[in-house]
Amino acid sequence: MRCSLAGISYALLACSTTLAAPGWSHRWKRSKGLNDYAKKAGLLYFGTAADIPSSGENTDVAYQRILNNTHEFGQVTPANAMKWDATEPQQGDFTFGAAEQFLGFPTSNHQLVRCHNLVWHSQLPSWVTSGTWTNATLQAVLKSHITTLVQHFGTRCYAWDVLNEALNDNGTLRQDVWLNTIGPAYIPLVFQFAEEALKGVKGGRRIKFYYNDYGIENPGPKSAAALELVKGVKDRGIKIDGVGLQSHFIVGGTPSRETQVQNLQSFTAAGFDVALTELDVRFSNVSDLSVGGGLEQQSQDYENSVAACVDVKRCVGVTVWDFDDKYSWIPGTFPGQGFGDIWWANLTMKPAYDGVVAALTERD
Repeated sequence: MRCSLAGISYALLACSTTLAAPGWSHRWKRSKGLNDYAKKAGLLYFGTAADIPSSGENTDVAYQRILNNTHEFGQVTPANAMKWDATEPQQGDFTFGAAEQFLGFPTSNHQLVRCHNLVWHSQLPSWVTSGTWTNATLQAVLKSHITTLVQHFGTRCYAWDVLNEALNDNGTLRQDVWLNTIGPAYIPLVFQFAEEALKGVKGGRRIKFYYNDYGIENPGPKSAAALELVKGVKDRGIKIDGVGLQSHFIVGGTPSRETQVQNLQSFTAAGFDVALTELDVRFSNVSDLSVGGGLEQQSQDYENSVAACVDVKRCVGVTVWDFDDKYSWIPGTFPGQGFGDIWWANLTMKPAYDGVVAALTERD
């Protein structure tokens, strides 16, 4: 059967059970889940992002049943609740209601939290982007924001994405309020401010600090620039523990397992942990979903990416950027594209789920 997917509602995927792999229902009977398999394979966790509370996920009982299943997910990332516009909408006026609502779920389940993020060029309130700043006054804003968040959330954060997406696709520094006002020195400064904030957190030295970016999964100018960026911070004696590779891929265009391994090892060889932090594999045209083995290719792409992490000693874990198509960020950002997650919108598992399991169990 060929389903028509143009303009389809992700919440009401009528043909998902037809397109799912035969025998999908037996997977619910498994005694182990992705996080169990990940730990057995030597990873610290298998995790997911969740957009609580803004998306409605916190009131979706079926979704919550999976999200809170620590056999499936040992780590969670707040998709939006800790970003600057959510936590400091007015200068000095910190609001943690959304973040605390998010944290109510993983902390009760003893799931790790990758806190996301402290400094980014996007989702900034207008008082930041439209302010009249000097180098000194904007540094003070950065220090205040970073210090307040690091100390408020403390060791509830297993890790922080301290700096997010500071690079253009060609490896040059992104023009934004931080670079345009402070200059390149803002990069080590944000990690320095984060490290200084740990003095006010009991046990804070165990929190991991990451640089996080997309498009650095292949060897090339941007990946090389990311390596130089993190080495530059480390060479100054400032705390930085790892590199997050977002890994937003397209079906059939995902880097090979070997390529991803080579690229990950370029960072680990320099002394950094690595993690796949926002993994999804989207169809660039949703009408291709049921054509030409697309679901099988998507499954293979997931398998290659997760297997690459397993292959690299200091790759600590994999996080998918939400796990089901109902709440996917993709259609809103890339119109006409989607179906990038490992569960369908109706919360049945795709062949991609099996691809992840295959990657995590290949050495069993």
